[in-house]
Amino acid sequence: MQEKVEAQPILSMNSVEVLYDNVMLAIKGVSIQVPKGEMIALLGSNGAGKSTTLKAISGLLKAERGRVSRGEIRFNGTDITEMLAQNRVELGICHVIEGRRVFEHLTPDENLTAAAPTGMSRSDLSGEKEKIYNYFPRLAERRNSLAGYLSGGEQQMLAIGRALVTQPSLLMLDEPSLGLAPFLVAEIFGILQKINKEEGMSVLLVEQNALAALEIVSEGYLIENGRVVMNGTAEALKSNSDIQEFYLGGGEGTDFHNVKHYSRRKRWLS
Repeated sequence: MQEKVEAQPILSMNSVEVLYDNVMLAIKGVSIQVPKGEMIALLGSNGAGKSTTLKAISGLLKAERGRVSRGEIRFNGTDITEMLAQNRVELGICHVIEGRRVFEHLTPDENLTAAAPTGMSRSDLSGEKEKIYNYFPRLAERRNSLAGYLSGGEQQMLAIGRALVTQPSLLMLDEPSLGLAPFLVAEIFGILQKINKEEGMSVLLVEQNALAALEIVSEGYLIENGRVVMNGTAEALKSNSDIQEFYLGGGEGTDFHNVKHYSRRKRWLS
């Protein structure tokens, strides 16, 4: 009987450490994997190291005087640890940075055009735009308005749309729920889930809103003080008493059967 061969993850970080200014250690020995076609959450409080982890993957550390000082990052089996950011984009990695970054003086339609890869044909661009407008009907209605006049939720949809037009195989989102009303968070997360299922796109979602994130992902990692302190299936994390108390607003009873790694209560919160 043949042994089942485990599929290679689209992304793997192995014992990665990041230094800023060659002095400050921001993340310490972080190891995560994103299986192809899956949605994975990276959870944690403000300042835990979530954004630094994404920047290490997308190659944006250098702009902030940071660097990967140890470990390796692989994308589809290729070592990208030292690769330039623009080359990572060409491989299929797209990073939606926190803060709804759009060109406010351009319309949504012009924003999508500006984000398109240089070699994309006009017909392909038109097809990508229509696909994005189908996912985000609000954008279709406002396609000719200036992006600066869109609501916060619409600007977040546009930021995601700008990423989608690059046709990524790995979409990374940094705090997409930040500052949005709960009904908009539910709408955007529902659309992300639909994109994941219909396009087979891998998604790495960074969130403080653990309750919303764990409803749409298959697995999650919890990072505190620059270290991954817990990981497991979404269901296992939701049933964990530490997660319930500190991230989901209370609860009791813990089943650690499906939790691959955890630290003793409150030790990782100190």
